[in-house]
Amino acid sequence: MENGAVKPVIVAIDGPSGTGKSSTSKAVAAQLGLSYLDTGAQYRAITWWMVTNGIDLTDPTAVAAVAGKPEIVSGTDPSHPTITVDGVDVAGPIRTEEVTSKVSAVSAVPEVRTRISELQRSLATGTETGIVVEGRDIGTTVLPDADLKVFLTASAEARAARRSGELKGADVNATREALVKRDAADSSRKTSPLAKADDAVEVDTTELTLAQVIKCVVTLVEEKRAGK
Repeated sequence: MENGAVKPVIVAIDGPSGTGKSSTSKAVAAQLGLSYLDTGAQYRAITWWMVTNGIDLTDPTAVAAVAGKPEIVSGTDPSHPTITVDGVDVAGPIRTEEVTSKVSAVSAVPEVRTRISELQRSLATGTETGIVVEGRDIGTTVLPDADLKVFLTASAEARAARRSGELKGADVNATREALVKRDAADSSRKTSPLAKADDAVEVDTTELTLAQVIKCVVTLVEEKRAGK
């Protein structure tokens, strides 16, 4: 490129819960000076809004009817990612057990996915330096033309141990059951399921430290930027 301008790089990082996706994505974005988007937070935000407004989440038609109502705004600074719904900061409330247990049902509704995917695409394509987008269907559905696609995996045991470490005092077995159940729901849904893109680089994080995973992904991005 002329004037040494760096082409914005779009990195898609997908995978199930507890693979270190968020920590890795944030750190990679921060190290490389890229924006960062947690797409799971957007699905949690719309779920929080539905719960707060008393929408019947067992009725996909009711969910679909209001999918366009909440205004969801994501701040993409990796050192301080923010998320608001109708101007309200929901970074805390969207992490509650109530929202976590309902997010798969809301995310499975096609109208919700269409709405949130459009939001994600406009954020990803509007970035100047590039962006790391983490989720479950980014490389397959949301940004199929991403410059680099990474799919993080880990054993269910390792993922449950990490997740219960995050959820203070959580029972590892209960956490493992909830993770497996949520993965099964997200992998089997008809609309853009959790899946590995054919051209994604799979990184099994079971035996790796977070620092090793971050280093691995940073190297992949740098190689991609160098045109290797």
